Amino acid sequence: MKLTKLDKACRIAIVDCMAAKKIEKILVVTDELTNEIGKALYLNSLDLGLESLYVEIRSWETHGQEPPRYVSELMKQFDVVLLPTRKSLTHTKARRDASKLGVRVATFPGITTDVMIRGLSADYKKIAALTLKMKKIFERTDDVRITAPNGTDISLKIGGRTAIASKGLFHKKGEGGNLPTGETFAAPIEGSANGVFVVDGSMSGIGVIGAQPIKIEVEKGYATKITGGAKAKKLIQMLDQHGKKARNIAELGIGANDKAKLNGNLLEDEKVLGTVHIALGNNITMGGSVNVPIHLDGVITKPTVYFDGKVVMENGKLLM
Repeated sequence: MKLTKLDKACRIAIVDCMAAKKIEKILVVTDELTNEIGKALYLNSLDLGLESLYVEIRSWETHGQEPPRYVSELMKQFDVVLLPTRKSLTHTKARRDASKLGVRVATFPGITTDVMIRGLSADYKKIAALTLKMKKIFERTDDVRITAPNGTDISLKIGGRTAIASKGLFHKKGEGGNLPTGETFAAPIEGSANGVFVVDGSMSGIGVIGAQPIKIEVEKGYATKITGGAKAKKLIQMLDQHGKKARNIAELGIGANDKAKLNGNLLEDEKVLGTVHIALGNNITMGGSVNVPIHLDGVITKPTVYFDGKVVMENGKLLM
């Protein structure tokens, strides 16, 4: 079998990132919008001698929406589950239940061939070291402040929260995360966020922001006012389908993948080294208490980040 660039990326995902073994069973769940990657992962799993099952379902409406029950039950029966889908399954009960049983799960929300090839060409040992270092710093921090030239100035608390290093090497039972990856993130304490953040990179469900950023004003942990033209209106419409909980400040993350490029695909955009992202909606998957079927990340460029008053990123340059 002559390997294409996509094949090579799939094998890095299967062998290096997931450490799949010949005795293990692999499940690939995909949809009609991402099945090129789904089929490539499945065929490469077979070619590597792994027992594999391919399932293709219809794409669903929003990030965080639960898959059909039969898919949820299937996920529990495999050692490694690969989920290349247009909408994210990361923040779902189906993923959490499988992980609790020891299944290693990689989600590829919104994956494209270009993102797969580029994102999985990174040095994941280097990414693992950086994200784990950031995790330790996150977990020693209480107060966080983020500013940026675009008008961002928001403060929040993360004290006592377990940070997650999405390091790209998911070798132990129950480990998992996005692929391609490279970020460290945590759920801010509910009700602690106040200020404003301006999304000028990209936004889940919307794409690259362009000339008119989305300004999100925050009080006591909730987005209270969203402005910025047509894209802001689209964000409001997505959030309003799910009530107040959808406006919860759900996540603070810092990108750590030096191969990632801002292109409108949040799977890659939120991993870009030198950016931060703040998410709205569900945080129960990362140690919070807000359970709502939506999770939308907004990327902020050129941020300055203060952890307990100390600068850890200045104008997009990581100082950790």
